Amino acid sequence: MNRKFLAAIFVGAVAVAGWWLGRGLSSSSQDEANAMQGQQCLVPEAVQRGTTAGMVFVPGGRFVVGESPYYTEEGPPREVTLAGFWIDRNEITNDQFAAFVADTGYVTLAERVPDAKKYPWVPAEMRVPGGVVFTEPESITSLANPAQWWQWVPGANWRHPFGPDSAIDGRGAYPVVQIAYEDAEAYAAWAGHELPTEAQFEFAARGGLDLTEPPLVVNGQYQANYWQGVFPVDNSAGDGYRGMAPVGCFPANGYGVFDLLGNVWEWVADWYAPSHIDITAENPQGPSLEQSGDPNQPEAQVRTIKGGSYLCAANYCVRYRPAARQPQDVGLGTAHIGFRTVINRGPEGSQSD
Repeated sequence: MNRKFLAAIFVGAVAVAGWWLGRGLSSSSQDEANAMQGQQCLVPEAVQRGTTAGMVFVPGGRFVVGESPYYTEEGPPREVTLAGFWIDRNEITNDQFAAFVADTGYVTLAERVPDAKKYPWVPAEMRVPGGVVFTEPESITSLANPAQWWQWVPGANWRHPFGPDSAIDGRGAYPVVQIAYEDAEAYAAWAGHELPTEAQFEFAARGGLDLTEPPLVVNGQYQANYWQGVFPVDNSAGDGYRGMAPVGCFPANGYGVFDLLGNVWEWVADWYAPSHIDITAENPQGPSLEQSGDPNQPEAQVRTIKGGSYLCAANYCVRYRPAARQPQDVGLGTAHIGFRTVINRGPEGSQSD
């Protein structure tokens, strides 16, 4: 998603935010749905900088990046070897990000006025702090036109993820969103961590299973938060959520990690290229900036996002799979992108390090 695209969808944006919040994301409606599902959610740990608190160790190994590619950009498959690493058990939450902001005074990109020199094609009315918000339309003419469900909303940021009339009060355990790449990187540096590489994320998302597509439903229980129904007009919320879920409300995978598939997309460290052709065999770091790019938004600098989100459905996106990947403009926050972090050291690391 790029800002040229956003320039085409800057329509009635502020009104959208309150409409979407009332449409299905209020905490009360989600609490009722949770009770119906009988879900017990993880209680995230407070941030302990420089330690492995709230993290799990993923032993290294050999696997195939991009195995059984569903979309062209997911291949060709390449065998790689990874050293072991620690990864956050859950997506970074609003409470955890708030601790970082309170300690540093950090201001996210969505809270700053966009630099006209960096985005000369952006209309002046869009050069205001804000982010991108999903709105569920009553009907659409074609899935080829995302402008029917995405809106640029002035005032949308991590504190107000769906616009200025929304808030995160009572939503401290939800994933923080409206986060640009540099925001995620700044948090990771403050915590003494790093962002995962694409290969690390994909390896962890497989959960130790020799499966390229872990099952989404097991014994009648949903394993991830994704869109049930026909996107974007019919969301049955069979998993108990019409939008984001608090972290850790679905079963952990084989490594003990939650929500690597579904809920929100997550930034990884790799620059994006539309294939794995140049990937290295050991601990791959992805392409260089010069090698990166997305032909659909050639003016943008793009990193990779992984994992899919609550907006992925069987008829659209279908990216709630370990190999799935997409490019994302590094300067753009949205209501369905968050992140988590890693520590690159062996299993001898402990919570008190």
